[in-house]
Amino acid sequence: MRDVIPALMGAWHDGRTVGLATVVGTQKSAPRRPGAAMVVMPDGAVLGSVSGGCVEGAVYELATDVVADGRAALQQYGYSDDEAFAVGLTCGGIIDIFVEPVSAATFPELEKVAVDVAEGRPVAVATVVEHPDPSWVGRHLVVRPDSTEGSIGSERVDDTLTDDVRGLLAAGTSTLLTYGAEGQRMDVGMRVFVSSFQPPPRMIVFGAIDFASAVSRQGALLGYEVTVCDARPVFATAARFPDADEVVVDWPHRYLAAQVDAGLVDRRTTICVLTHDPKFDVPVLEVALRLTGDLQPAFVGAMGSRTTHDDRMARLRDVGLTEDQLALLSSPIGLDLGGRTPEETAVSIAAEIVARRWGGTGAPLTRTQRRVHHTGPA
Repeated sequence: MRDVIPALMGAWHDGRTVGLATVVGTQKSAPRRPGAAMVVMPDGAVLGSVSGGCVEGAVYELATDVVADGRAALQQYGYSDDEAFAVGLTCGGIIDIFVEPVSAATFPELEKVAVDVAEGRPVAVATVVEHPDPSWVGRHLVVRPDSTEGSIGSERVDDTLTDDVRGLLAAGTSTLLTYGAEGQRMDVGMRVFVSSFQPPPRMIVFGAIDFASAVSRQGALLGYEVTVCDARPVFATAARFPDADEVVVDWPHRYLAAQVDAGLVDRRTTICVLTHDPKFDVPVLEVALRLTGDLQPAFVGAMGSRTTHDDRMARLRDVGLTEDQLALLSSPIGLDLGGRTPEETAVSIAAEIVARRWGGTGAPLTRTQRRVHHTGPA
């Protein structure tokens, strides 16, 4: 939707209505991901795409009808076995598309959303796309890290949705959520599409080892954009790390310093140093732990035994790091789950990252009294 916002706002300011079509669900080999959008302007012009051309004609007609009668619609499009040229996805995929009329009257919060997106502030829009009561369909709740705007229908629904949406916003994820008709945590009743406007947070994994493969898989599962970096080209290959978005051959400290200089490290970035080799991990940890302010990563962790940890801490003190800077390091990385395999270790690392993000204790819920879903670090 990001790419069609300028066109939407032009019509919004002119008091006109636009037909907005958004991909809210996909199956199999659908060509566009959830959140992809197409708009039909009042003059009939079309911007954006929901399928790369497969069903745009049908969506155009539906958008025209939606604008005319003012009622939003949810439509599924898929492959047609009976008619090769019928409306459908010849790639064999299935997509769910929600089409709604958008104007200053139907979506008064849109202007502030557009400003947030333009200025790079995180914001998410939750839209009811299916509900037993048709009057709920098309309602919006705008969620920011510290505030909300609009309403889905009741305080209970808004509170439940806000908790879930903030988790998706933190991960930069757009997806479809399902609740009961009154916001109960059920699998049927109401469906809400959440469109998150924030780049996914980065996870940088240093050390092209088997543990790194498992950690990159967990990072992708959590919604991170994952980079694996190692100075050894024989190990740092895309084939060994299929779940990583990028595999880089470079010295870790040099790569991280360059990413910092390029503005690609921020307070949402997670850094996992898995080399447990002092010639690699001490220089890169020195770079990471000296970062401050908006450049300070959300999490810096390093793998190794207790003996490796003690040696590493001594070496980091030798290069001049202070105790306050060393306190930012999670070492040995991970929660105490008792696991041994790379996959089990990766789960413990992912668990610590999630706990750090939301202020969790890592303790069993049966032993805590805090709410199950945290809104942020305590």
